[in-house]
Amino acid sequence: MKKSKFSDSQIMAILKQSESGIPVPELCREHGMSSATFYK
Repeated sequence: MKKSKFSDSQIMAILKQSESGIPVPELCREHGMSSATFYK
């Protein structure tokens, strides 16, 4: 299995930001990932 670019704590922080209402495309630009990676 491929190692994730993001740690578990980073993933949790990104998901909490999305729950708080920040649009997904903006989050993806901020963290340097694609929207497909976000939804995966």
